[in-house]
Amino acid sequence: MQFRSTPLEGAVIVEVEPQRDVRGYFARTWCSVEFAAAGLANILVQASMSRNQRRGTVRGMHMQLPPSAEAKLVRCAQGSIHDVIVDLRPRSPTYLRNFSVELTARVSNALYIPPLMAHGFQTLEDDTDVLYCMSDVYSPELAVGFRWNDSAFQIDWPICGGVTIIPRDRDYPDFDQTTYLARLHAAGAAGES
Repeated sequence: MQFRSTPLEGAVIVEVEPQRDVRGYFARTWCSVEFAAAGLANILVQASMSRNQRRGTVRGMHMQLPPSAEAKLVRCAQGSIHDVIVDLRPRSPTYLRNFSVELTARVSNALYIPPLMAHGFQTLEDDTDVLYCMSDVYSPELAVGFRWNDSAFQIDWPICGGVTIIPRDRDYPDFDQTTYLARLHAAGAAGES
């Protein structure tokens, strides 16, 4: 595997190194030793998959608050997505900045997302499957979300009209930095970077 840094510290694009033959190819997509050597969380405790029937479907922006230290490894198993993360680590030099990458089943690339980064995506094709591997178990009481098109994040989504999104993700209130920082402080995470 190849690990390619992104503009957001700790977020990494993971590229496979396919071994090709007449059948197609074989490639390693996960190795705890290689992830640890790259300084990334190397224990995955939960995996989930989403099936998205329509092009333009949006899921996100989601993350877990401390004490969860949930990192994610996101890969597109079928189709393609515009995958987006927002750095919500208050002491990070890229706090409130976003980064996006196209993840496709054809390329089989993945995005490693450190804790305290909100994550979401938009499908670029019908019938797109997305696989998520997490370093911590999902805890509903720690889950938070931010509106996908909140102007505080300035995300450049490729498809603006005809978006399929559930009311919860569509109707999150505007990001309020004071409220967010108070929640982190209450969770004992004011020093997160």
